[in-house]
Amino acid sequence: MSILDQVPEYIRRIVPYVPGKPIDEVEREYGIEGSAKLASNENPLGPSPKAVAALRERLEELHLYPDGGCFHLRQALAAKLRVAPERLVFGNGSNELIELAVRTFLRPGDEALLSEGTFVAYPLSLNAMGAVMRTVPLKDYGYDLAAMAGALTAKTRCVFLANPNNPTGTIYRRPEWEAFLERVGPDVLVVADEAYFEYATDPDYPDSLDDQRDDRAVLTLRTFSKVYGLAGLRVGYGIAHPDIVAMMNQVREPFNVNAAAQWAATAAVHDTEHLRRSVEVNNQGLAFLGERLTALGVQWVPSQANFILVRVGPVAGVFEAMLRRGVIVRPVGPEFPEHVRVTVGTPDENRRFLDCLERILEGGAAG
Repeated sequence: MSILDQVPEYIRRIVPYVPGKPIDEVEREYGIEGSAKLASNENPLGPSPKAVAALRERLEELHLYPDGGCFHLRQALAAKLRVAPERLVFGNGSNELIELAVRTFLRPGDEALLSEGTFVAYPLSLNAMGAVMRTVPLKDYGYDLAAMAGALTAKTRCVFLANPNNPTGTIYRRPEWEAFLERVGPDVLVVADEAYFEYATDPDYPDSLDDQRDDRAVLTLRTFSKVYGLAGLRVGYGIAHPDIVAMMNQVREPFNVNAAAQWAATAAVHDTEHLRRSVEVNNQGLAFLGERLTALGVQWVPSQANFILVRVGPVAGVFEAMLRRGVIVRPVGPEFPEHVRVTVGTPDENRRFLDCLERILEGGAAG
């Protein structure tokens, strides 16, 4: 028997995440120039200028190990969020924090609850731990928190909630969130993944920090990858009771957030102007995309994030036709066989996507 024969079956069943192709590879493969990448929910304005300036000032320090405790970033973020520094835990993107939560609080065979049609990182991390996943269908493209509360059992140890949800852009609102929390015991970790919360404008959007209490196990996850434009540096953070944070730090790798990422994120915390402009451009882009898609007779899902889920018909042909025209969007998996997820880009990128889609729909996917 080889070492490969001893790999657990739950590892063998994992379907790895397949990232989109780099822009330069798409352009080389299709013989095009000037592609519009609208597949990864990146900030079209680029990174925070204050973050870029902070990086330039400290590049000569790259020979030094990073601060393993993220001291300066911790202090800056704690002041901004008005939370105690010991309530913060940092990761190499919020994806690492998802894995840390799973590794810390679940064992093989433990049960986790999540929705269908949600962020792919949840099942990836849960499968790698050998956890038992129970899923609840979406309702009108959004989370059905009442049904999820009804699906809780004595074996449930963790619940994953994305708000706004990726890939649909939908949110659950405060009344249903509060009703859900009332039905969750302190022995269940509620992971409130709010990677896109800065973009949410609905007045009933619930900030989960407001609902963290000593008698609840709520872990809020956020990131610098989206509105701050630091996706290439991978900085995520979690906020929770200090005891939850302490346990996650027990299994966290040392120096897991690199020095450049810490410098940039610390500066970005104070870049309120970049945040304001990013949200403003996103709001304008969402309105423009929705108006034009409706005029084209194309179904789309109202979004509270920086992307929009669009129904285009059988995905493969449309996706390929867009690639040939230099527009890169994201197919989102088997739950949505007729939809693509489209990042809100610059005004020019948004128009390019819409013009491309219109030509494809008029002439067929191969047109």
